[in-house]
Amino acid sequence: MSLHQVYGQFNKNRRAVWSLRVLVGLVLLVIIAPLVANDRPLLVIVKQRVYVPILFDYPETTFDGYFKTTTYYRGDYFKDFAAKNKATVVWPLIPYSDQTHDFNLTESLPAPPSMAHWLGTDDQGKDMVAGLIYGLRISMGFSLVLTVFSICIGVVVGAVQGYYGGLVDLIGQRILEVWSGLPTLFIIIILSSLMMPSFWTLIGIMLLFSWIGLVGRVRAEFLRERNLDYVKAAQVMGIAPMRIIMRHILPNALITTLTMIPFILTENIVALSSLDFLGFGLPTGSPSLGVLLAQAKDNLHAPWIGISVFITLAVMLSILIFIGEGLRDALDPRLNRAC
Repeated sequence: MSLHQVYGQFNKNRRAVWSLRVLVGLVLLVIIAPLVANDRPLLVIVKQRVYVPILFDYPETTFDGYFKTTTYYRGDYFKDFAAKNKATVVWPLIPYSDQTHDFNLTESLPAPPSMAHWLGTDDQGKDMVAGLIYGLRISMGFSLVLTVFSICIGVVVGAVQGYYGGLVDLIGQRILEVWSGLPTLFIIIILSSLMMPSFWTLIGIMLLFSWIGLVGRVRAEFLRERNLDYVKAAQVMGIAPMRIIMRHILPNALITTLTMIPFILTENIVALSSLDFLGFGLPTGSPSLGVLLAQAKDNLHAPWIGISVFITLAVMLSILIFIGEGLRDALDPRLNRAC
């Protein structure tokens, strides 16, 4: 199956193509999130000097202040200084970060959508648009890291079981049956409550179970491939098992793995949002879609919170599913033979 055939088959699925374009746009958005949503100016030009607050910390003394603490650019002091010295201040499109509290609000919190806050604020006065951007950023980053580790473990376990078969496969299957039968969510909640939550701690806890779903597919592919003539010929020639696995069987098994990546990403995003919603996820204060969902539950009189988070999650998960379906069809040899 050539790359040209795969691309041609994938390109026929317009839904998958547009979903991929939307995903690329979202990835670019979250990568440049600090340039889009930030409570620091991009540039400050004053007295023929150029400052870049988004990259560097400047004390208040830099702008004729009295303290050596980092300048608070949304405060009245800096606004008066900029107006007095006719400074040019270039703000991001959204002048709030995920941790910015708007103290100038006159409405009760959560504040409804307005020109200052396009999707309103949460119950702490934080901008919803900034919260969604940074929440999507950490959800995508977390899910991507977890997916990479899960694929590595799942492929290794599935390859060993499928290639060697026999007693190795039998014992491995019994262990997997027991492991997959455990109440995953409860165990993750218990472990999360016993440890100090952090990004990498949560990755390690969820990695205990996230690799299981991939083992069966890789194992089945290796069981099929190991009985083919080219594998038997390599074994007769005395080629080491590890070389046969890596060079001859694994490239074919990776097709199955590639089709599973979008679905694994979807599962990990949902799992992280669920844990954050229950209060057992990332550390307190981290931007999270699950925390925003919890705020939506606690503030039913502010429907803009729940609607915004629901649409964000629905769009993100839907485009991943559409891309996974398109990739699965594109890598299906039966469809490519029909082209």
